[in-house]
Formats: sequence, structure tokens, C-alpha cells
Amino acid sequence: MQNQSYFPERYQSQVAVITGGADGLGKSIAYRLGKEGATLALLDRNSGLLQATVEEFNNEGIQTSGFVTDISDESQVKNTISSIAGQLGKIDVLVHSAGVVGPTSTKITDFSTEDFVKVCAVNLTGSFLMTKYCIEVMQRNNYGRILLIASIAGKEGNPGMVGYSASKSGVIGLVKGVAKEFATSGITVNGLAPAVIRTAMNADTAPEQLAYMTAKIPMGRLGECDEVAAIASFIVSPENSFSTGFIYDISGGRAVY
Repeated sequence: MQNQSYFPERYQSQVAVITGGADGLGKSIAYRLGKEGATLALLDRNSGLLQATVEEFNNEGIQTSGFVTDISDESQVKNTISSIAGQLGKIDVLVHSAGVVGPTSTKITDFSTEDFVKVCAVNLTGSFLMTKYCIEVMQRNNYGRILLIASIAGKEGNPGMVGYSASKSGVIGLVKGVAKEFATSGITVNGLAPAVIRTAMNADTAPEQLAYMTAKIPMGRLGECDEVAAIASFIVSPENSFSTGFIYDISGGRAVY
């Protein structure tokens, strides 16, 4: 991880659940929250990578547990959240970072229904399930911070990525609707819409698709995971108390509204 300025007391005594926590954005966000005092519950479906990340974080003094979970499976999500609440006593923060890109550089006429359903199952249904079951726990203490990672593709649409674009648009709608449902509960629900961030997930993106997306960023570069972690650590902090239903931007100037 890059050297950064942390706020070690920001998440003292808080429990943070992070999906996709074994690698990429999820890992970077989890590390930042852990360095700022949070006890971490990391969810990922890659058991080997998850175990390695949990060991790495614990060796750095970050109290971390791992839960192998397919976020698109309701019974697994329900059981995992129940286990976390039972073991750690509460859930203060959810950062839902897990997601898949699906086919790229593929027109809708060539995009299989099976692939579309798979992408939506992870990106949208997974967001729904994690939000639903974490809010049930958060309500017990009348406090919670939820951050769903959307995408600039959900705002503007990326051609050749209909599954990803549609599912991330759905995440944005989910944020706005649920945030208003719980606006007086002490629980905030916000989203973050990154442009292209340098992660392992981009390894599956066609080079021409990646070039198209990068070319639309005025800063002319990819974002870095640590930059996403920095803004995320504010969004889900106690001090960010009068913001809900909002989609924050981290797109290098691509989206300015």
C-alpha cells in the first residue's frame, strides 16, 4: 500500500463489512478502514486469496476475519451476515465492492442472455442482498453507513458492455431508493461511481475497450485503488452525516455533475 495520511481514531470500535475484500478496490478500502481503527469482516468467493489477505492484515495489527461468500446467493449472504453479527456484535459499515465486468466489446445482439443474467446477479442482486441483510443488523443500533460501488458506466453507459452498464445503473437506483427509505434512521446509503481504476479486474477487459474508457478521462490516466480508498473512508465515516442517496464521483473529470 502507498504511504498515506490516516486518521487512526476514525473507526475505533466500529465493525466494517467489505465485499470483494480479498483484492482490488475492496482490499484497498478495507486496509484503509482497518488502519483507521475498524474491525474488518472481509467477504470474497476466492478462499485462497481471502485467507492470504486476512493473514496479511492481521499481521499488520488490523483485526480481520474472512468469510467465503457468493454474494449473488441469498442463503449464503444471509448466513454470513448473521455470523458476522453474532461474532462481532454489530455492523457499522458496509462497503460493497464485489463485482464482475462480464463481456466487453460485445454488442447487445451478440451478448448472451446467460452472460447478462450472470453479471446482473453479482452486480445488482448482490448489492440488493448485501444492503438488505446489513440494514437489518444496523437498525438494531440506529446507525449505519453503506457505500455501494457503482461505476461511471452506470451514469453514462459504456458501449460493448451492456451487462455491466445496466447492472451498475441499477446499483445507482438502488442507492437512491433505499437511502430515502432509511433517511431518518441514522443509516446513510451512498454510492461511488469510479471511472477506470487500475485493478486486476481490468485484466479481463478487451484492450480496445480499456483504451476507449481511458480516453474519456480528462486527467488522461487510470485511477488508483488508494485514491478510491481515501474518498471511501470519508463517505462511510461518522462525520459524513448529512449525505445520503448521493453518487460520489471519482472519475478524473469524466463526470462533473
